[in-house]
Amino acid sequence: MSIASTLSPSPAAASQLFDIRPLEGPLGAEITGLDLQLPLSAEELVRIRAALVRHGLLVFREQRITPQQHVAFSRRFGPLQVHVLNRFHLQGYPEILIVSNVIEDGKPIGLVDAGADWHSDLSYMPKPSLGSLLHAQELPAEQGDTSFANMFLAYETLPADVRQTLEGRRAVHSYVYRYRRLQKLSPWRADLTQKQIDEVPEVEHPVIRVHPESGRKALFVSEGFTSHIVGLPKDESDALLRYLHEHTIRAENVYRHQWRAHDMVFWDNRSTVHYAPITPQHLRRTLYRTTVEGDVPA
Repeated sequence: MSIASTLSPSPAAASQLFDIRPLEGPLGAEITGLDLQLPLSAEELVRIRAALVRHGLLVFREQRITPQQHVAFSRRFGPLQVHVLNRFHLQGYPEILIVSNVIEDGKPIGLVDAGADWHSDLSYMPKPSLGSLLHAQELPAEQGDTSFANMFLAYETLPADVRQTLEGRRAVHSYVYRYRRLQKLSPWRADLTQKQIDEVPEVEHPVIRVHPESGRKALFVSEGFTSHIVGLPKDESDALLRYLHEHTIRAENVYRHQWRAHDMVFWDNRSTVHYAPITPQHLRRTLYRTTVEGDVPA
């Protein structure tokens, strides 16, 4: 399937002249000269999508967009996934998950610890996310950075014997596994309802996945959602996953994003994992996130 064929139709749009500048480090590019308030042509969407696949992460600066525009732009890349924690949906926009450490009337307005460990968004779904789009609403003067690791490079720099061990292996990804672990660390995670648990059953995915657009191989396990590797004793699985995690987050494989006002960051969940430590409550931090549905990993 061509990239162009996956893009949703859009009204006729005047072309915008924008630049794509690779960031220093193992992944990422900055896009300047593009206003997401304006309609984008199919050709511009093809260029953006190709840049996402190539660089793994795109930073759109100074995007003063509304939630409606955020959703509309996200939807140009595919169907949007609605997060199971519906109490943190933005009112009127169930496609938007509020990520925030702000407490009002004794309750969090968003998911406080959304990035508290390394993970790929919605890898626990039968069709994990293609990518996530996170738009800054309120940023602290310090802290609040998000780190991203390149899973293509993580795979390619593994020793040959480890790659051979992983070939053909599958791993279990579980939302409940991560939720219950983080629940022990956070006072804000209420018990899941049985309905919520039923909506996110465990799934198996390849430990090594082939990116559907580039054909490159990437590691597809994470500290957050991967509970175990199928067919291995627990101690061997735990040790191997720990090794893969430590290998993944080596400094030379990580880009650390320092947020600026009105940044929109779009990352490829098929080829990256990310982490954002919980920001202290006196440093207010709120962002809006959409996730685009991907395909069944192969």
